[in-house]
Amino acid sequence: MTDVMLIWDNPLLFEKLFEENGLKCQRVLSTAIGTPFLPACKCVIVPTGFANSAYTKILPGIERNSKAFEKFVSAGGSLVVFGALVTKYEHSWLPMQLTYIEKHGETHLHSVDEHEAQCIVEDPDQMVDCDGYFSETDGNVILKNDDDQAVMVVKKVGDGMIIATSVHEFPSPGFLGCVTGNARRSKI
Repeated sequence: MTDVMLIWDNPLLFEKLFEENGLKCQRVLSTAIGTPFLPACKCVIVPTGFANSAYTKILPGIERNSKAFEKFVSAGGSLVVFGALVTKYEHSWLPMQLTYIEKHGETHLHSVDEHEAQCIVEDPDQMVDCDGYFSETDGNVILKNDDDQAVMVVKKVGDGMIIATSVHEFPSPGFLGCVTGNARRSKI
């Protein structure tokens, strides 16, 4: 059974992280979203750079399948979306308001509200790389950068949740446990 699906169009070093943490990961093309051929999974991850055509060509498939994402999360799945890596990006395919602004730099992470997803990095006191921030959202901001800008937003949708982050680090084992442990297998 698949635990995590990565929406991407070529191999990523990111995939090894899941294997090392005992999670079954499957990379899928965005054109496969919503088809009956994909197995159910607990978590769908859209990696950093998804909106930048220099890195990948998955954006049209993602934007065409907004209903599939909403259905997946509503049924109990976790959807994790990393930074778009373009100057400005409106996440119109998500069942929430979210605007990303690209801004690279190191920062401390500041907790705004308690949430288990804040364990995205193992040492919360360390400086981390972020590739941007969220200028507008109707989700709950749970982490901010040193400039008081949102770098992690969570929104409950139905029985599942969406986590959007611009933290540009490999997520901690605790974070992987959070996004898979509390989710139900759902079809995307």
